[in-house]
Amino acid sequence: MNDVVSVDPRTGQTVEVVAQETTTDEVAQLCAAALAAASGLDALGRVGRASLLRSLSAALEARREDIVAIADRETALGPTRLGGELTRTTYQLRLFADVLDEGSYLEAAIDHAGDTPMGPRPDLRRMLVPLGPVAVFGASNFPLAFSVPGGDTASALASGCPVMIKAHGSHPATSRLCFEILDEAGRKAGAPEGTLGLVHGLRAGADLVAQPAIRAVGFTGSVTGGRALLEIIEQRPERVPFFGELSSLNPVVVTPHAANERGTTIGRELIGSVTLGAGQFCTKPGLVLVPAGAAGDSVVDAMAAAVEETAPQVLLNAGIVESFERISARLAQAPEVETLARGAAVDGPGLAVAPLLLTTRAARMPPEVTEECFGPVTVVVRYAGENELFGAIGELPSSLTAAVLRGTGETELPLTISERLRSRAGRLVYDSYPTGVAVSWAQHHGGPWPSTNTQHTSVGTTAIRRFLRPMTWQGAPAELLPAELTDGYAGIPRRIDGALVLP
Repeated sequence: MNDVVSVDPRTGQTVEVVAQETTTDEVAQLCAAALAAASGLDALGRVGRASLLRSLSAALEARREDIVAIADRETALGPTRLGGELTRTTYQLRLFADVLDEGSYLEAAIDHAGDTPMGPRPDLRRMLVPLGPVAVFGASNFPLAFSVPGGDTASALASGCPVMIKAHGSHPATSRLCFEILDEAGRKAGAPEGTLGLVHGLRAGADLVAQPAIRAVGFTGSVTGGRALLEIIEQRPERVPFFGELSSLNPVVVTPHAANERGTTIGRELIGSVTLGAGQFCTKPGLVLVPAGAAGDSVVDAMAAAVEETAPQVLLNAGIVESFERISARLAQAPEVETLARGAAVDGPGLAVAPLLLTTRAARMPPEVTEECFGPVTVVVRYAGENELFGAIGELPSSLTAAVLRGTGETELPLTISERLRSRAGRLVYDSYPTGVAVSWAQHHGGPWPSTNTQHTSVGTTAIRRFLRPMTWQGAPAELLPAELTDGYAGIPRRIDGALVLP
């Protein structure tokens, strides 16, 4: 077995051996335990699982200082960023508890037996039920929000699904600590043995997806990694849903009015968004459409100045550094692309890179600039007139987000831009920047391929829908029905004989 090591990205040095890679047999044993736990977790009901989620939130909060310290040592993301990420995670655990309390996520519906224009109808009662054990793959860039703790784990547990987590190799010590905290808190809260499991290693991740006990997979990572897991799913005798967040360019359009009105401010704010978390956000603006002319020049000049003032950025692991250097070099060498600015040169050990700002013209935009490059780089595309702007938008891949920066009170051009971007993004952002994804009832974090391969969101309350399936009871005696589908139940919103009935 191979060692699972924890590396400090600020120095590039190994700090400790965290674990041994999980063997195929160990994965099978953990999955068997998860399968055995499924009925017990479902039997806790909405009230029991809500209590479980609130207990998990409190347990993480009680170890805040320890969690943030080890996560910073493994990721170099900084205590402020990581403290905010932990706050987000504890909040969303409590939010999913609220989702369970409210109950509309079940989509409960009752159609009583009776005559219809098609003839007699039997008694039909429908609601959503858990899929079964779920595999969750931790993401490199969010060790506390898309990893052992995070939205996938919270939404799966809320749905009633045990969770098997593949720890990311960039932060194995953080994963181990968070798992131990959650596992202990879960047991104390009455969760069945096997509700949570943790595996390490690439082979273990592949074994996990191949396990018959696993009924769905949640993944945040590269298109290449996602495709590899999909190939494994295709080879299973029984295929299961794969919910992948994969790749995103996140274009930003600056209108001429916006550039004329506040060009310097926009330029500096854009680079702040591009370099947030060292450019390792899935919502990082990777391409910015800026008008040609003096107004656009003010945006670009401010962007260049901000990049040149930016210190080297520490990336999460050696693989991301290699990918950044390779892809950014390909972008810089593409036809019609020029380098506008570079950040301070890297001087010393560690996994750091210099921020980079590139530019090209919309009329001759090469396809290379529409490729996502994870890290602190973005491409400015200058457009001369609306035809060039719309032509460039037509060449963009779909993304998680697209943003429009408008002038004060401007609506006509932003509306046309929005109509063209709507089919290419899961979230349209106005007069702001796409980095940062609020956890809420109305949030959607997804988009058309290649940003995701699903219509569902991985952030927000409706993320729970990924791990549920519809089930109908026909002609069932009351004593065999879930409580939420019995006639006298009034605790959640339900649709009864076509009419929405609120508690």
